[in-house]
Amino acid sequence: MKLNMNLNIITNALQNHNTYFMGRGRGTHSYLAAVNLVDARIIKTGFDPNTCRSNFLLNNLLRKGHVCQARQLFEQMPHKNTCSINTLISGYAKGGNLASARELFDSMIDRTAVSWTIIIGGYSQHNQPMEAFEFYSEMCRSGTMPDSVTFATLLSGFDDTVTAREVVQVHVHIIKLGFDSTLIVCNSLIDSYCKTRCLELAFKLFKEIPTRDSVTFNAMITGYSKDGLNAEALELFMDMQQWGLNPSDFTFAAVLCASVGLDDIPLGQQVHGLIVKANFVWNAFVGNALLDFYSKHDCIDDARKLFDEMPELDGVSYNVMITGYAWNEQHNESLNLFRELQFTKFERKQFPYATMLSTAANMLDLDMGKQIHGQALVTQAESEVLVGNALVDMYAKCGRFEEANMIFASLAHKSSVPWTAMISAYVQHRLHEEALELYNKMRRSSVPGDQATFASTLSASANLALLSLGTQLHSSLIRSGFISNVFCGSALLDVYAKCGSIKDAIRIFQQMPHRNIVSWNAMISAYAQNGDGEATLRSFKEMIQSGLQPDSVSFLSLLTACSHRGLVEGGLWCFNSMIQTYRLVPKREHYASIVDVLCRSGRFNEAEKLMAQMPFEPDEIMWSSILNSCRIHKNQDLAKRAADELFHMDVLRDAAPYINMSNIYAAAGQWADVGKVKKAMRERGVRKVPAYSWVEIKHKVHVFTANDRTHPQIKEITIKLDSLGKRMEEEGYKPDTSCALHNVDEEIKIESLKYHSERLAIAFALMSAPEGSPILVMKNLRACTDCHAAIKVISKIVAREITVRDSSRFHHFINGVCSCGDYW
Repeated sequence: MKLNMNLNIITNALQNHNTYFMGRGRGTHSYLAAVNLVDARIIKTGFDPNTCRSNFLLNNLLRKGHVCQARQLFEQMPHKNTCSINTLISGYAKGGNLASARELFDSMIDRTAVSWTIIIGGYSQHNQPMEAFEFYSEMCRSGTMPDSVTFATLLSGFDDTVTAREVVQVHVHIIKLGFDSTLIVCNSLIDSYCKTRCLELAFKLFKEIPTRDSVTFNAMITGYSKDGLNAEALELFMDMQQWGLNPSDFTFAAVLCASVGLDDIPLGQQVHGLIVKANFVWNAFVGNALLDFYSKHDCIDDARKLFDEMPELDGVSYNVMITGYAWNEQHNESLNLFRELQFTKFERKQFPYATMLSTAANMLDLDMGKQIHGQALVTQAESEVLVGNALVDMYAKCGRFEEANMIFASLAHKSSVPWTAMISAYVQHRLHEEALELYNKMRRSSVPGDQATFASTLSASANLALLSLGTQLHSSLIRSGFISNVFCGSALLDVYAKCGSIKDAIRIFQQMPHRNIVSWNAMISAYAQNGDGEATLRSFKEMIQSGLQPDSVSFLSLLTACSHRGLVEGGLWCFNSMIQTYRLVPKREHYASIVDVLCRSGRFNEAEKLMAQMPFEPDEIMWSSILNSCRIHKNQDLAKRAADELFHMDVLRDAAPYINMSNIYAAAGQWADVGKVKKAMRERGVRKVPAYSWVEIKHKVHVFTANDRTHPQIKEITIKLDSLGKRMEEEGYKPDTSCALHNVDEEIKIESLKYHSERLAIAFALMSAPEGSPILVMKNLRACTDCHAAIKVISKIVAREITVRDSSRFHHFINGVCSCGDYW
């Protein structure tokens, strides 16, 4: 009687103990054998039924999540068996407390296959596959033989951090123990090979296994789609249909992923039809895959319609839609849906904080970014890699580099993403030296850059006109294999263009295997920056002939080129073509450019008429442009009006308008008015930006200011300039003292012109650079007309190409002639 009672208790305990399998099931595993085994143990040990009852209570507590109470019960049990320990280890493992599970496991004297499988499953399910593999190896060394559940449990946790070597080792052991015909094990093996990018081995096993089910096909289809073999994935899907196997939610999700990879909207719509037919449209997992498909194909309205019709939504549904709106730059819709998500009961830690932080970064909305940051902190989501990277990006783009650097320093893992976010933000805020310094730190940290890293670093190099660094980055691009990337190629083209090496820029453009609107715009801009209006227009027409439609950036470069060369009719054609032919709405900068084109050619009435038709008031840039043109054409009346508009602005970015107006009065000899302008500057606290020039010699940048006496070789530079001055006089050069806008003697004016910063830089380069090599000098402000005339003569005397990039454009001086045609 007592024996029968014991058997009943044991049977119940075994039934409840099925939790060890973690929901996987053991199929036809020898259940009766287990009962007989435990029964024999009862007879031998005089088993106490209270232990079975305690095990049942222990399992019940763990199932309800009461881990602490379960541990107390476990400690109070007078008699514990292997089942008791396995049950508690399983509870710890499921809850993610692997340290306690490991401690309890290590204390076991009698470890069964069940014990090993539980601990392996704990590490597998919590993304620690290599630790699980170590336990598996130790299990084999201990002499305990794994079974099919052990193999399935181990393999289910494998991901891309595991190498093919480990999978092959497990595969060999599976064959040795005779589990190679067990379907659940074979399916797990195929899945593992796919996750470790061994698709050939996966497909070989797929063809060799005796039986296949929908799980087999799903594993292979998912593997192909994730690796970008989308056509192969779809072919397998069709084979699956021919086998008469019904697709599951995983099948449809993988096929939709392949459709996204193929960029095939009709195919995705056909899959949508099959989903409806198979009655899977109610499934949230499949619905989310459909949302992802439509949002990634810019069908955001179709995605929203599906979202509103889905019978079941989860947090992923909201995440996909919010991200879709963000990708399509519909930031208000994205924000509204995120607010709606706040009132749901979905897991807050899984909210799309990274997407919302990126939205805040793109909108430069620091307050919104701080609020999202606060929510991420409360939910502890800031520790997620994507959220941490997005926080760095948001603060950096909003110009809060102190906060960005603090978060950057706290990141546990720094991939190229946060490094690039910081570099890119420095470039956007014109902190180019800081961007390059950070890039060097990234290299020293042995973090490989990606395409975005190189594009941003090249941009910094271009803006500083550091040709030597640009050529080094060019070599790095070739070594990294990114040289064929259209964005990297365009950025490299921009470097050469901004360093005045237009021939190299053209060569890069011609070598690009693929060109898009970005690369064409880079080439058009290169011609415009170098003052070649005709080549700019020609390149623009070639882009259209290639089948690409110009955008607002294309037209801005065109208008800039027309302004630099005085191509008024060409500029008007561009502006009208932009509106009438290409239906583009001109922005402020386009109006500013066409106004500059008209004013620089002296057509002030047309410019004022156009300004009256603008949909917005003229800004500082436009009035400054007008004022500069008034100085050239000596239009003092309009100059006074422009200056008055500028002086009454709440904020002026620099002192240029005051300097221009002062120069206009000085050129007219109205020194009293010059004094009034300077007094107004002092009262408003406006300071003139000092002019300086720089030249790169042997990878070192040398900076000069007007009448600079600080350079260690200033004596030799002065001697060189004096020597050049004598030869310039012999060539007929006469100083233009109207450029020396000071009320002083003529001799003092001539002397001051002689030591302008660009001339000091050129003299130093002539002394230091190899004989006959071209010279590139950069200047932060516009060169004066006298320096322009002087450099033309110098280029003829020294028989060298001298390139000067001032704040407006490049001037290429060759044999006494400038590329600008003396129009600037």
